[in-house]
Amino acid sequence: MMAGVAEDEEKWLTAGIAGLQQNAFYMHRAMDSNNLRDALKYSAQMLSELRTSKLSPHKYYELYMRAFDELRKLEIFFKEETQRGCSVVDLYELVQHAGNILPRLYLLCTVGSVYIKSKEAPARDILKDLVEMCRGIQHPLRGLFLRSYLSQISRDKLPDIGSEYEGDADTIMDSMEFVLQNFTEMNKLWVRMQHQGPARDKEKREKERSELRDLVGKNLHVLSQIEGVDLDLYKETVLPRVLEQVVNCKDDIAQHYLMDCIIQVFPDEYHLQTLEILLDVFPQLQPSVDIKTVLSQLMERLSNYAALSAEALPEFLQVEAFSKLNNAIGKVIEAQADMPVFGAVTLYSSLLKFSLHVHPDRLDYADQVLGSCVKQLSGRGKIEDSKATKQIVALLSAPVEKYNNVVTALKLSNYPRVLEYLDNETNKIMASVVIQSVMKNNTRITTAEKVEALFELIKGLIKDLDGTAHDEVDEEDFKEEQNSVARLIQMLHNNDPEEMFKIISTVRKHILSGGPKRLPFTVPPLVFSSVKLIRQLQGQEENPFGDEAATTPNKVFQLLSQIIEALSNIPAPDLALRLYLQCAEAANDCDLEPVAYEFFTQAYILYEEEISDSKAQITAIHLIIGTLQRMHIFGVENRDTLTHKATGYSAKLLKKPDQCRAVYACSHLFWVDDQVNMKDGERVLLCLKRALRIANAAQQMLNVARGAVGSLTLFVEILNKYLYFFEKGNPQITVATIQSLIELITTEMQNDTSAADSTADAFFASTLRYIQFQKQKGGATGEKYGPIKV
Repeated sequence: MMAGVAEDEEKWLTAGIAGLQQNAFYMHRAMDSNNLRDALKYSAQMLSELRTSKLSPHKYYELYMRAFDELRKLEIFFKEETQRGCSVVDLYELVQHAGNILPRLYLLCTVGSVYIKSKEAPARDILKDLVEMCRGIQHPLRGLFLRSYLSQISRDKLPDIGSEYEGDADTIMDSMEFVLQNFTEMNKLWVRMQHQGPARDKEKREKERSELRDLVGKNLHVLSQIEGVDLDLYKETVLPRVLEQVVNCKDDIAQHYLMDCIIQVFPDEYHLQTLEILLDVFPQLQPSVDIKTVLSQLMERLSNYAALSAEALPEFLQVEAFSKLNNAIGKVIEAQADMPVFGAVTLYSSLLKFSLHVHPDRLDYADQVLGSCVKQLSGRGKIEDSKATKQIVALLSAPVEKYNNVVTALKLSNYPRVLEYLDNETNKIMASVVIQSVMKNNTRITTAEKVEALFELIKGLIKDLDGTAHDEVDEEDFKEEQNSVARLIQMLHNNDPEEMFKIISTVRKHILSGGPKRLPFTVPPLVFSSVKLIRQLQGQEENPFGDEAATTPNKVFQLLSQIIEALSNIPAPDLALRLYLQCAEAANDCDLEPVAYEFFTQAYILYEEEISDSKAQITAIHLIIGTLQRMHIFGVENRDTLTHKATGYSAKLLKKPDQCRAVYACSHLFWVDDQVNMKDGERVLLCLKRALRIANAAQQMLNVARGAVGSLTLFVEILNKYLYFFEKGNPQITVATIQSLIELITTEMQNDTSAADSTADAFFASTLRYIQFQKQKGGATGEKYGPIKV
């Protein structure tokens, strides 16, 4: 059916163009021979093609444009005729005898253009005559194009300041009156199109009307170009007349387009000075009009005007632009009871952007907008509409982006209240926006109160909201989110220990409610912040002023113990053990032996009870040995207990090579360079001998198991330890012990019947080269190494 109609239309258009071209041909011939009578006859016949009712607006436009081109040529001919002595007045009378009204009016407008140019009569009289005469066409489509033609030929002939048709103030009023009248009539015709034809074609008609809207809008553009229309004229006459037409037409397409047109074509300064008049119209528009878009564009234009023109700011304050816009939005929402939440939020989002651009110093305005938004959202529960959610994110992101400082946003009391209406996923998005702002701008959050407010804003990432499990979240996304929280925690700082302790306590309260999966990400940064505070307090006397509330290392260590305990309960024993050892080191530097011992005890309990994986045990034991080696605080008894445990754990590792390496690492626990009371050469030797026995057992086990050479690397590693302690001056490590170990390794390698262990060979050769190098050095070192034979 539709295809058939389109084909018919194409035929009618082709026939129309053919008729038009044929008559245009004869018209040109008559014009070439200066035959005015025939030129008029054929031009009228040519224009009769525009009387058709069979074409859609789109196709009619094609036909009209062809006629328009011919009319330009006809106008030139008419002008030449007047120069040849033909009276323009007579010509104006003559064309009015054309048979049909439509061709007659097109010809009248064409001669009218020549008449105005001749200046034989005032332009205003001719324009008034033409605009009145055009009323003779009431067919919507034909009438629209006729008036569009009138607008086109008259736009450069309107009496105006500086134009060749310039006159007094009256003539400017006449120009304005002419355009307004033409606009009013065109709008009526345009609206009437909607009510022609069957109801089932409503959508098609709306589409066709949208294609024609610029014909009507051009009138407003012409009005805005009239120099003589100043602010007073605009305020007193133009705007009220245009708005009257907008409201009275009661057509949603026309209302939306014309309001948009007014905002786009007239100067921003005019909008500011007539804001009240303009805003009063919005609640009177049809409920189906998309007011939010038009109002948003108005606010955007005014924001840009304020940004580009610094001197405009007093104007904004003078006309109380913010409160007028705020009231207007309230009235529009009230008038449109069915407005979806998305519409209301969009309006407030635009108002907030306006407020932030025009009055950045007025935080109370921004908070007022957020408060109005809360009022609109109240009672609706979580917002599920994705469009509304997107707008709320835009609304909440605006202050953060504008001030580049989350601290400013934290002052807005209604900010967290709006957040309440977001679903969990969007809460996370907002939390990420806030954290990214802190990172990007290196914002310093320096008080516990601000930290409390900040964590309220980012709670979407801190804990599972409404019982939603984190299992629903992609693992990679979850890690990224929690890493950003971890980075944030590290940025919270205050040089005042009392305030910093309060910050740490506030963060602890929030992160401990985050559920077991988050703690491995959030606990470590908090532990490091606490250790940093301890370093700051280091050396401070306990309660220097007898103030029991004062922050002391002991007090922080107490808090640390509770924080890490949360990790070991998850369980995340490997991480908890590392953090206990970090704290032990900090306690060592603060000369707090009981505290350091307690942290070590906790680490050992975790090792014994929770860490069962052999790889994790290896890592843990080397961490324990490394930390213990750096401790200087322990007395003999405590140190013995801890080192005895460490060596015991080392010897109980699952694989012999791992046992061996852990045992020889323990040798460093008995010989610490800068500690005179921690140099026990005999126990160093015992460790190394024990490591050697384990290496030997490992070698034999491999030989039996595979009948192939095992790794001799362990022997070379132990040799290197012997050399280390030999150089450090351990009296128990003698030339003889080193010599016998070299010979042992050499023998083992010679006894090897299968393929050599290349790693061990290279390592051994390298170690022997080192000994050779030390022998040749001369001096004390050369003397010391001299007796060793390689």
